[in-house]
Amino acid sequence: MATQVTAATAMHPGGGPWNDGGDAPAFWPVFPITFGLFWLAVLGTAFYLIRRRMNSTATAAKAAADPLAKAQSVLAERFARGEIDEDEYLMRISTFRNGT
Repeated sequence: MATQVTAATAMHPGGGPWNDGGDAPAFWPVFPITFGLFWLAVLGTAFYLIRRRMNSTATAAKAAADPLAKAQSVLAERFARGEIDEDEYLMRISTFRNGT
């Protein structure tokens, strides 16, 4: 029986064009694992950014809806800038808390 020799088997007697027909290299699992980890990182980052955006939007909406919180933050900013002293800050913040 005659066997036909093709160009691929003549160049690589192992039977295939890759790896001389031997086993796959030992590091082949690295590529699919790295590819999967890359996409997990992309999805995780997207999830984190979306959650962060949603939380900041909810916090901003809550602060805008509560005028007392806005007034307290303005008072804290004025105290931080030095426009009012500590006594005046404490007096006004106690007024907010007591509701008088």
